[in-house]
Amino acid sequence: MLDDLLGRTELKERIEALEERRNRLEARLEAESERRADAVSDKQAAEERANRLEDRIAGLEGRVEAAGSAADDAASVGFRHEETLRGGRTDAVLDRLASFEGGPKSVLTAVVEDDPPAAVRDLLGERAPLVGRAAPCIVCADDAGLLAVALRPPVTPDPFIEQASTPRLDRSWFRPTGRFALALVRSDIFAVGVYEGDERVAYEGFESPIKSDHSKGGFSQARFERLRDEQIATHVEKCSKTLDSVDPDQRYVVGDRRLIGEFDADATAAVDATGKPESALAEAFSDFWSVRLYGL
Repeated sequence: MLDDLLGRTELKERIEALEERRNRLEARLEAESERRADAVSDKQAAEERANRLEDRIAGLEGRVEAAGSAADDAASVGFRHEETLRGGRTDAVLDRLASFEGGPKSVLTAVVEDDPPAAVRDLLGERAPLVGRAAPCIVCADDAGLLAVALRPPVTPDPFIEQASTPRLDRSWFRPTGRFALALVRSDIFAVGVYEGDERVAYEGFESPIKSDHSKGGFSQARFERLRDEQIATHVEKCSKTLDSVDPDQRYVVGDRRLIGEFDADATAAVDATGKPESALAEAFSDFWSVRLYGL
């Protein structure tokens, strides 16, 4: 009652209200401080992630630039000479290469299936990318820069690298030698010849009726394609049996790129020879026994 008379009650209530408000403000301030601390941590973590990403981007851009530079260098270097060799011209070039002689281990011969190996890159330097463009090929080069050629033969030997005084080139990789069979396979024709060198001593060939056009009536496109595939499969089976009946150990299969992989052969090649089986085989023989020559 005395507090009421002196006005203390009202003052105490105001103090309590202010203290309560102060406590709420302190709680808000503390919560805000915690949020700011979390925000600072999140910001720092985000900055670290961004820096790492920038480093990775810079590294990738450097790799892209280096790859582009290498591609530009390769594109700016061209072959000194390109030629397709056949028959006597092939023999003449091989004779010329065989006559080249340097010092001991001065001439490198390498069979390259894809990318050039280190020995080829070291020897040819900035011209080494040309080997990749010519591959699969056989590289012949000497340490004085007098000889630098790549040849893509019909029969590519197993990969090797050899350093000697002369190039290592086996005629059987480039020219018809010994006894062998050459078969031409297309979806509708087959021809196989047995050869002794470049002379044909035996021949067999045939044509198979294969549907080539789908008529607008009768049956669906899908059924037409299925029937055609069955006819081609029957044709390939007949070709395989005929090829197995010939006696030479060495046999080469040329023709339709989609079919030649179905046959067991020492070498294969896609050729465009068409027409009647016997004349197409003669054209395929010439195409197969051609050699692509590249001056590096």
